[in-house]
Amino acid sequence: MPIYDRGEATDPRIVDRFDAGVGWIAHPDERGERASHAVRGDDGVWLFDPLDAPGVDDLIADLGEVVGVAVLSNWHTRDADVFADRYDVSVFLPEWMDRVPGTVNAPIERYEREPGKSGFIVERVDPLPGWREGVAYRESDGTLYTPDLLSTHWTVGGERVTLTLPCRAFPPRELLGEMEPDRILVGHGEGVLDGATGALTDTLDGARQRLPRAIVTQGPALAVGVAAAMW
Repeated sequence: MPIYDRGEATDPRIVDRFDAGVGWIAHPDERGERASHAVRGDDGVWLFDPLDAPGVDDLIADLGEVVGVAVLSNWHTRDADVFADRYDVSVFLPEWMDRVPGTVNAPIERYEREPGKSGFIVERVDPLPGWREGVAYRESDGTLYTPDLLSTHWTVGGERVTLTLPCRAFPPRELLGEMEPDRILVGHGEGVLDGATGALTDTLDGARQRLPRAIVTQGPALAVGVAAAMW
């Protein structure tokens, strides 16, 4: 089973349904479980780090008209330009995002903190040199999305959501500690749609304590995942 399936998706798994959004995992059998999301904002539907798959256009249509594709990791170009072309919209990037412009064939719009009128405020985090991502939080409905910083893949102990290994020694409390999400959507795995604030608090509080186990659990997978993404 590959970490990332580069073939054509055939049978996506639908995840993370809530009033304003839905997610899908295009290749459910891959170990990396890359998740994509469509979320309704004040100005229309936003696609976050999307991968194409059969049936996703119907999911998106149920939410409304697509107004933009948001790429929030410099290693998550995925099928951003495919969707941008299909819906005749731009790929939106934070002003500090590098690498992505050279990997998409679509119009690009830069923003400082909020893509369009999505309601999401995006903050930068750099887990490792060359790895930049944006954490998107919409306080109005408590929706938090992170491409890689948080995931539900390779959790440690009793965690419901896990923090990526490079950030465990110094968990990003200034960034995440004040948030009270009702749901946590992630770029890898199914999201946390109930008890999300408690799950996040537990992850931050136990990050250092669980570090030795995380090295064993997450270390090999992280190395393979980074190599696969770069390839």
